[in-house]
Amino acid sequence: MGLATPRPGEARPPAESPREAAPPSSRAPYIVGPSFDWAFFLLPPLLALGLGIAISGTPFSDEPVQLLGREKTWAGLMVGSLIHAHLVAVFFRSHGNPAIFRLYPLRFILVPILAWAAIRGSAVVAAGATVLATFWDVWHSGLQTFGLARIYDRNRGNPPSAGRRLDFWLNHLLYAGPILAGATMLDHFSSFESFDAVGMPWLASVPARMTAAHHAWTLGIVTVGGLFLLFYVAATVRLMREGHRPSFHKMFLLVTTGACSVYTWGFNSWGEAFFIMNLLHAVQYLALVWAMEGARLRERLRLKWGGLTLALFLGGVLTYGVWAELLDSSAESLWALTLVVSLMHFWYDGFIWSVARKQV
Repeated sequence: MGLATPRPGEARPPAESPREAAPPSSRAPYIVGPSFDWAFFLLPPLLALGLGIAISGTPFSDEPVQLLGREKTWAGLMVGSLIHAHLVAVFFRSHGNPAIFRLYPLRFILVPILAWAAIRGSAVVAAGATVLATFWDVWHSGLQTFGLARIYDRNRGNPPSAGRRLDFWLNHLLYAGPILAGATMLDHFSSFESFDAVGMPWLASVPARMTAAHHAWTLGIVTVGGLFLLFYVAATVRLMREGHRPSFHKMFLLVTTGACSVYTWGFNSWGEAFFIMNLLHAVQYLALVWAMEGARLRERLRLKWGGLTLALFLGGVLTYGVWAELLDSSAESLWALTLVVSLMHFWYDGFIWSVARKQV
């Protein structure tokens, strides 16, 4: 496929210590290549932040338009379509890759059908699935940056196990911490309000109770997060003394993504936090799927030109994205389908890419 490294899900034998298993790396430091990585993995946090600031207060972001009976801003349509597009893109990896599909046929065929039936058949399940999708998305987003960072660290010649747990919790702190402690907390917990319609007022009151305790959450996250950052730095220095080779690309990714998350989720100074964070996440994910599956997709479609394959890939997922974003929520069966796509994306991504396992 033209990649500089093996696939993220490919297992590596753990090492005893950085000094023991960190010979000079023969790998290139990039996942795909310099231009591709900088454009689609490393710079998206800064580029998305810049674009979010640029559109803030403009008609593109603020003035609603009527589209197929739905009232949307152009910015909302853009990022909403990208969100749905990247969600459905996982199916190119799960169902479009024969080697992976053969490993988990029940997960890929039976589970989505059962999930759709449960959501469609029970209002309580539908409300619970909505909340689950909201917070699974937060967990999943932190793991995406974690996976990319670990690959850059591995490509630098470091053993996959060294510092892995530190990076795991750092990425969740940098992504989920500003949500719990910052200006967008209520926006995330508002999904609990759907329980009010199914006669579960205690769960529906979660947003109000979180708002009442928000100051305590903020103080706790800032305190624990600050202590963890000090511990992370000290642990990294210790690893370096044992022979660990710092990866510039990993550090650049973590610093820029973390700073962007703190600034946008935490303060939302420009009112574009959801646009910025979802844009950078979707761009990285679509690029990763294309890098891993583009060549295989071209072979399966028997196409000569990679550009045409890319156009079909992006055209397909974006068509679904626009459709899902403009879908009338009163079409309950179709709405349930989009929710199943979201849940399967988070689940499939976890075990296909193996970003939550001791393999990268």
